Amino acid sequence: MTKLRVHNLAVSIDGFATGEGQALETPFGHAGGRLMEWFFPTSTFVSMSGHDSEAVGSGTRGVDDAFAAATNRGIGAEIMGRRKFGPQLGAWEDESWRGWWGEEPPFHSPVVVLTHHTRPDLAVGETTFLFRDLPPRDALALATDLAAGQDVRLGGGPTVVRDFLAADLVDHLHIVVVPIVLGRGVRLWDGLEGLEERFDLEVTASPSGVVHYVFTRR
Repeated sequence: MTKLRVHNLAVSIDGFATGEGQALETPFGHAGGRLMEWFFPTSTFVSMSGHDSEAVGSGTRGVDDAFAAATNRGIGAEIMGRRKFGPQLGAWEDESWRGWWGEEPPFHSPVVVLTHHTRPDLAVGETTFLFRDLPPRDALALATDLAAGQDVRLGGGPTVVRDFLAADLVDHLHIVVVPIVLGRGVRLWDGLEGLEERFDLEVTASPSGVVHYVFTRR
């Protein structure tokens, strides 16, 4: 049975999963890269991004990399919000934007981009982006069909993840609590009181200072 999985969603200790002021130059708003500093040195990130360098070598192994590596296992499609695809809002006045990832995005699968302003499907390397205006349940049905028996990854951002959690559609939720205080931005947990009652929870602390929370549907 196809499962909907969230991986590596980093949240500040005051509950923000992205900062305020997202733009082309600041994809995470005023948070900058602080929410993902635990992720960037991992072997998984180095391998998928091609950012190998003397500074990081082939990447770190250990707790953080073990969680990061689970991201792509058994995934046949992804669902993401429009702000994960790019910084634009409103009508697509410029369809030349092809995502943050260059000519070979890391997905290598169909990606359903949720937007109120649809545009033609876009193939970039081995990834096809499908722009659809769909509620969570219908988006999941489409992605499940595209996944061809594998699982579907829910890539974010936080508003999209919150919507799917509110609709009780998420089977696996991996949250990384980062020891920073952002004070403003987009919260993950608003309106989800009692969420923990639907899941079994495992908690793993990392030497990097982050704490991994894995919620598995009961």
